[in-house]
Amino acid sequence: MQKTIPGCFFQQIYSSLTGISMERDHMKDLRRYLALKYIQYLVLSSSNAVSTLLGLLGSAYAMILLQSAKVSFKSTAVLISSLAQADILVLLSLVSDMVLGSFGAGVSPVASAMAPILLTANIHVSCILLSCVAFEAYLITFLPSESRPLRTVRKARLLCWVVWALVAAECALFLVDEHLRAGGTSSPCPGPLRLLFQLCAVAAALLRSLSYFLGILLRIINVYIYYKIFFSMSPRSRLKSK
Repeated sequence: MQKTIPGCFFQQIYSSLTGISMERDHMKDLRRYLALKYIQYLVLSSSNAVSTLLGLLGSAYAMILLQSAKVSFKSTAVLISSLAQADILVLLSLVSDMVLGSFGAGVSPVASAMAPILLTANIHVSCILLSCVAFEAYLITFLPSESRPLRTVRKARLLCWVVWALVAAECALFLVDEHLRAGGTSSPCPGPLRLLFQLCAVAAALLRSLSYFLGILLRIINVYIYYKIFFSMSPRSRLKSK
């Protein structure tokens, strides 16, 4: 059973995560899809047209693969499915740009901010879900039996719901902030409502200032997790290759 260490490394991670034989072509495609998403969101400093297009195509293909009866729908499959669905936000942002572009300069600042907010939501959802996949790989490697009650389809769906709810709340804060920047509070409104708008604006500004540092933190955590997994599997891989 002659295999290189990197090959065994990824083989053990993704076969254990999904419960699918690594001999199947569709599993190789899902591994490539996850690798593409890691590069797109956690390696590249910013998205570009090429990575965005490849990500959209990969997500569409991954969603088709996950509908296959050959795929064991475990908790990681739930996370991957939600990750692929996050690219719908990219499509919505592109549609928003095209629709608003047809109106010319008569578009309100709040409407024009919709596309960037959707892209931000896509990035945040994707980064968090990729980190969840990495953390699950860590649990499977180091705490396989102890973490089994946590790695269920029900809890994975609940986790995805919480992530989407938090990001939706973040988008709402950003929209309120754009409304305030555009002078939306110039009209008379009750004192408590005005205070609520101001608190939302402060929270949006805080989220914007923290997003950069949170992104760096997620990158460090993912690198650390896969570093630990790689070096914990390397001795076993060497033994298998002998």
